[in-house]
Amino acid sequence: MAQDELFQAKPAPPVEPIPSPEGEHGSPMPLAARMRPSSLSEYVGQSHILGPGQLLRRAIEADRIQSLIFYGPPGTGKTSLAQIIARQTCNKFERLSGVESNVADMRRVISAASNRLHNTGQSTILFVDEIHRFNKSQQDVLLPDVESGVIRLIGATTHNPFFFVNSPLVSRSQLFELLPLTVEELRQLLERALEDPGRGLGHLRIRAEPEAFQHLATMSDGDARKALNSLEIAALTTLPASDGIIRITLNVAEQSIQKKAIVYDGDGDAHYDTISAFIKSMRGSDPDASLYWLAKMIQAGEDPRFIARRIVICAAEDVGLADPMALILANAAMEASEFIGWPEARIPLAEATIYIATANKSNSAYKAIDAALDDVRSGRTLPVPKHLKDTTYVGATRLGHGQGYQYAHDHPDHFVAQDHLGATRRYYEPTDQGVEKKIKERIDRWRAAQAELRRPA
Repeated sequence: MAQDELFQAKPAPPVEPIPSPEGEHGSPMPLAARMRPSSLSEYVGQSHILGPGQLLRRAIEADRIQSLIFYGPPGTGKTSLAQIIARQTCNKFERLSGVESNVADMRRVISAASNRLHNTGQSTILFVDEIHRFNKSQQDVLLPDVESGVIRLIGATTHNPFFFVNSPLVSRSQLFELLPLTVEELRQLLERALEDPGRGLGHLRIRAEPEAFQHLATMSDGDARKALNSLEIAALTTLPASDGIIRITLNVAEQSIQKKAIVYDGDGDAHYDTISAFIKSMRGSDPDASLYWLAKMIQAGEDPRFIARRIVICAAEDVGLADPMALILANAAMEASEFIGWPEARIPLAEATIYIATANKSNSAYKAIDAALDDVRSGRTLPVPKHLKDTTYVGATRLGHGQGYQYAHDHPDHFVAQDHLGATRRYYEPTDQGVEKKIKERIDRWRAAQAELRRPA
């Protein structure tokens, strides 16, 4: 089937509408829930998947939606997008929660969906919020009916689906990553909420300083829910002035949003992505970027031992013998952070971070041991040469062990050319960086002497 034909729009029969969050001014629902977009035209953000001509937008408009998984940080519009899809396509919308629902709930919804499809021909969209909370067995319950088309699954998760959703379910779904909203997009949402008299705060006389909006949009860190709910707190807890106007100043905004919540999950993408950026910044000799990622982990409450372990690994892998002091300092920082804990642990960790980021770099030790391991795993195991074998037990001399061995300290420069392997191998390739430049000069002389020894007479 041609792509144009695939996305050709078809008439949609009337469907039961999804209840809208719109309500009276006194609605107990938070502002963020009341301001959920009801159509793609109201939806803000995610232009990389919903912009004109993008795959997901074309599929929604043509009612060609199959099973989808949305993943991204909180407050980026996963639930809102699922509800819009149900509104703009001819599907019944059912919702389950990965936290509250069980297998019985799933079977009930699937059974009703099967009957609906058989009797009326109407498909069902099953939206599963926090789908990563379902265990493997619960996710497996969905597979047959997703495969047969009884339900069109839309899963939402803040975790990487490749790690937290069953592979068979992922393979049957299209994956779309939702990104944090930009400051400008959040400002747009805040202004809309302030002007909307039905769902928003338009029925109140409110004036917000530009600096206040900017602060709310910045400190929300891409989370629309946090931005809107902070605005509501500011509006409802600020007394009107003598002229009856509620003025949201920068000070009011700062109090309403309080401490910035870092988007950081201790066992998910943010955890691993941030430590990856931290290590790569140290490896890339960028102390400022390294300190930023370190600060993000500290602010998010990351385990100092986890950070310290990665610093030690980076010191050995990326600095290595170009500056052996890096490993010593990293190990000292690890011990110090373990001993003193937060918040003072930030100081030795920062010291080690800066040292490693600014040190000469060499990964020769890392490459050398991996090359040797590859050789041991893939090739024939080399026997220990007789002159290197243990001579400390009775009978070793009768076996010829140790015969011909030369004690290095008995020779000039404490070096003697002799065979230590029984074969020619070369794993360690020193660089000319930092301290390793002197190591390279020494090892070049030694290897030349070893090569002379192996040369036929």
